Amino acid sequence: MKVAIVHDYIKEYGGAERVLEALHEIWPKATVFTSVFLPEYLGPHKNRFMNWKIKTSFFQNIPFREKLISPMRIFGRTIFEHWDFSQFDAVIVSATGAYIPNLIRKKTNGLHICYCHTPPRYLYGYPTARNWTKTMMGRMAGGMVNHKMRLIDFEAGQRVDFFIANSNEVKRRIKKFYRREATVIYPPVEMADKMKEARYREQDTNKSYYLAGGRLARAKHIDLVIEAANKMKFNLKIFGKAFAGYDKELKSMAGPTVEFVGEVGDEELVDLYENSRALIYPSEYEDFGIMPIEAQAFGKGVVAFRQGGVKESVIEGKTGVFFDQLTTDDLISAIKRLERNKLKPEDCIENARKFTKERFKREILKFVNSKMQEIKKNA
Repeated sequence: MKVAIVHDYIKEYGGAERVLEALHEIWPKATVFTSVFLPEYLGPHKNRFMNWKIKTSFFQNIPFREKLISPMRIFGRTIFEHWDFSQFDAVIVSATGAYIPNLIRKKTNGLHICYCHTPPRYLYGYPTARNWTKTMMGRMAGGMVNHKMRLIDFEAGQRVDFFIANSNEVKRRIKKFYRREATVIYPPVEMADKMKEARYREQDTNKSYYLAGGRLARAKHIDLVIEAANKMKFNLKIFGKAFAGYDKELKSMAGPTVEFVGEVGDEELVDLYENSRALIYPSEYEDFGIMPIEAQAFGKGVVAFRQGGVKESVIEGKTGVFFDQLTTDDLISAIKRLERNKLKPEDCIENARKFTKERFKREILKFVNSKMQEIKKNA
């Protein structure tokens, strides 16, 4: 079976790119189609995509392309429809919600499967990295463009033969916005595969730290964590890459107990998790959320905002605690509850075992093979 993989763009490294890597491990000879590939912006992760067969669009040759990723969304039809997939038996689309990659055209008797991280958040009112609604001009222009793009997005959703959702939260969104059913296959959590290497140990709480980070976008509400650290005077380490100048805003409000460690590789991330007290994760309308599982894989509890896919990976009172209001006071209350509860590391580790990469690869391969058989029977 000849397979192609489609991914919106490759410029940052996060959970969606870990899924892309796992898909490529299943089909290492697959050609990866993406709008633009910018390894120079991948930091410690740039070598992950070496020796891949990557095919980009015309966007790759545009000057200042790194600054045009958001505006280029309006050219999604041109980007994704021009590729020829007639030589491929199956096309696996990894749809991050950045563009509308399901606009691809497969061959007549081919298979089109979409692994959906989320329908585009900016089209359906979910918080995004950039607040384009803050000015009247932005609201007017964005409203008109988004209406047209929602129609295109719906059309693209009908081209998909089978949807896979990365969580039940996203499965509901697929049903709501595309009127399509989806099968849930949770994404791979690479740190869950490293948990045998971890050594949980009791820590001096005066020296250890809480951890937060990932993609530092506004919807992640890292500002609340900083405010809590400033008030409670606990040590906090924040890792990851910021968007749209958000890092300057965060650093300006950080007190003396807050440390920014920047973008880190896997070895550094292992150290950060192993030596942390817990992960604080106040992300709004999270699609799934890989970091809470990574933390649990190292026996660490999670303080999370009770919304979105994180409700599927954190067990309240057993592997973490939730808070219900996006306020500093409610977050502080949850942190105090976590400290009182004394969660068992073994419970966290056991829960993380459900989300390993090997499990993901096994479930994806079984799904794709079964759907390919259906296509052949109906041909």
